[in-house]
Amino acid sequence: MLAVRSITFAVVFYAGTLLLLIAATPLLFGPRRWAMAALKGHARLSLWALAKITGTKLEVRGREHLPVPPYLVAAKHQSTWDTFGLIPLFHDPALVMKAELAWIPFYGWFSVKFGHILVRRVRAAAALKALIGQAKERTAHGREVLIFPEGTRRTPGAPPDYKPGIIALYEGLDLPCVPIALNSGTFWPRRQLWRYPGTIVVEILPPILPGMRRQTFKAHLQQSIEDATARLNREAEHTDINRT
Repeated sequence: MLAVRSITFAVVFYAGTLLLLIAATPLLFGPRRWAMAALKGHARLSLWALAKITGTKLEVRGREHLPVPPYLVAAKHQSTWDTFGLIPLFHDPALVMKAELAWIPFYGWFSVKFGHILVRRVRAAAALKALIGQAKERTAHGREVLIFPEGTRRTPGAPPDYKPGIIALYEGLDLPCVPIALNSGTFWPRRQLWRYPGTIVVEILPPILPGMRRQTFKAHLQQSIEDATARLNREAEHTDINRT
């Protein structure tokens, strides 16, 4: 049953996403808020389909910790799920993404339309300068900036690898930074087709106020996210997951 449910969801999710991108093409020529509304609608529909087809549900903890936008969000990244499942939690998020993704038909075009932050892999100093410049522009319009500090998906329990981008944003924006822990990788594993039943938990942690020294901030952020993520991973391990 696990295979049937996982394959069924994969067809629904990926085919549905492609069809929606094609059908929503006229939104590329309309106001950005219309495209963002479609993005949130797609995320909510995907979460609903995931719960109905595979039994993978969502629990969000700590919503009371979200300040009034604009602010910076630093989220753990374990799964493709994170790239859409976190979207509905925020008012008007701008995701930090690789600029190369903008060349993907439809997906890339809409990423530009959403006003996501596209960073090229050039010299580190130039990349960080561009990152901060784009982030300031987004936050000036009251948006949240969402970054995955490790830059790529990490399997549950893997050693943390936080990149300089999060420190540059924290110092450059001078805004609160909201850490987010999660255990999505247990139920939507990296580079696997299987989608396991259970509950993905997203925990919004208390914001870190601006003004910390960079090394103090990095240590505090990493410990906050990693400690909470380890706890959520342990919770997931005790979940009765049907792997057949």
